[in-house]
Amino acid sequence: MQRHSLHLLFIAFIFVACSENHQQNESAAPSVAPAAAVAAEPVRGDRLVSASIGDASNLIPMIAGDASSHAIAGQMYLSLLKYDKNLDLTGQLAESWQVADDNLSITFHLRPDLTWSDGKPLTSADCAFTLNLLLDEHTQSAYKSDYAKVKGVETPDARTFVVHYAEPYSPALTSWTGLAILPQHVFKGVNIMKTDLSRHPQATIGPYFLAEWQAQQSILLKANPDYFDGPVWIGERMTRIIPDSATQFLELSAGHLDSMGLTPTQYRRLFEQKKQLKRDYQRYKYLDFGYTYLGFNLKRAPFDDARVRRAIAYAIDRQEIVDGVLLGLGEVIATPYKPGTYWVNQSIKVRPFNQQKAKELLRQAGWQDNNGVLEKDGKPLSFTILTNNGNKQRADTATIIQQRLKNIGVTVKVRLVEWSAFIENFINKRNFDAVILGWSLSPEPDQFSIWHSSQTGAREFNFLSYNNPEVDAALVAATKTFDKAERKQFYDVVQQQIHQDVPVVFLYAPYSLPVFHKRIRGIKPAPAGIGYNSEHWFVPKAEQKYQLSIKP
Repeated sequence: MQRHSLHLLFIAFIFVACSENHQQNESAAPSVAPAAAVAAEPVRGDRLVSASIGDASNLIPMIAGDASSHAIAGQMYLSLLKYDKNLDLTGQLAESWQVADDNLSITFHLRPDLTWSDGKPLTSADCAFTLNLLLDEHTQSAYKSDYAKVKGVETPDARTFVVHYAEPYSPALTSWTGLAILPQHVFKGVNIMKTDLSRHPQATIGPYFLAEWQAQQSILLKANPDYFDGPVWIGERMTRIIPDSATQFLELSAGHLDSMGLTPTQYRRLFEQKKQLKRDYQRYKYLDFGYTYLGFNLKRAPFDDARVRRAIAYAIDRQEIVDGVLLGLGEVIATPYKPGTYWVNQSIKVRPFNQQKAKELLRQAGWQDNNGVLEKDGKPLSFTILTNNGNKQRADTATIIQQRLKNIGVTVKVRLVEWSAFIENFINKRNFDAVILGWSLSPEPDQFSIWHSSQTGAREFNFLSYNNPEVDAALVAATKTFDKAERKQFYDVVQQQIHQDVPVVFLYAPYSLPVFHKRIRGIKPAPAGIGYNSEHWFVPKAEQKYQLSIKP
């Protein structure tokens, strides 16, 4: 499901709609062949047309939990802090900050002369209002836990925002990359759960503002001529909702798209067969903070039995999926952290593909073979895997899992659902047996909002209903220490318990395979990927494709 909030980037823990569009990072910066484009000076104008498999659902960041929504909202609403190209914390709306020696308060100093798109000033009062709105009992948000330890705020002047914590909280500073500030003069007195502002923002602060939204068709953004952080060169950004990667590729081949996320087959084979694409477009490849998984509804049988979940984990050949579905453009994983990073518990290994072990565990759980079909109390072992329509990688992954489980007597149905309906009608309502989805993470290792048993409420991220007291305790303890090695010990416990309990089968971390038209300049691959500076991309005047009326 592409933020949710691991304190994440603004998007910490978000449901990922399209894993093939995830930004992924190899060991350092993304790989890309040298561009043939000649250096040119930035100039305003042109439109960047990209494709998304899923439509946005809500443009109020604290309510949205999916990446499609945050990709749009993140261009309009900004946070106090952000991660830079090297994944270091830097200011966004805040120009500086100080953490108290006792780690019980943070003082933010806003940039001078910040204004909303309607001309009203952005002040510390907006910051205080946004925090209080998030924590309001009527606001259903997966991000509340990140700020639950805030005991009070101060706004001594228009540019100073002070946050006080009840106790030291190690993810405190990074959490402020994940709370997009809202305009108090617009949202005051509004029922945030039922407001037209979720589709028609009135005052924003980011590099772009919403111009037009045609549901399930396209979203058009226009450049903010008064953006505080320098000129926004590309005048318009259009996201076309095309819920099928093959159709997206046809549109790319016809020159109707400037950008999309390639599937492994498109990246390795189809792109190479088209001279026009190789001439006009540039591919990128990198492993980012994200992964794809098979998750179980732990409130439903048979997944309330850990032996069944472990059996399914043994019955899935993850390397087969990486090789067959991703064409090798990904890595098998055993934990919910980016492969190769400090926080991975290296002692945990991927369960090997072992159908005999799977059958034995199911026998222990009371499932008996009846002519090749496992049964218990006269009922077959069967369930449905849900995933989002249009994501071929996930659909193919589900098909392979379906076949592997059939080999041990388990009947699996696969159902593909349009992204917005998937989230609203199935995930938010906990109406599923099992799902194939993805999480986008951030450099902050805290995963409280995904795994803690308190986070199972409406729109919260523990929609699998996972509950393990040892995990709960370790997650809480990790937030009370600032020593990196000590924090890792707690997260090692979390990973070990999750590995033992198998609330999910971690499948793979795919490579991101974005492609951009070469006329788009300013793309500079870095450890953070390629989108970190997108507001400063440009198209040379001589190469501009669309004629727009751009304000000076």
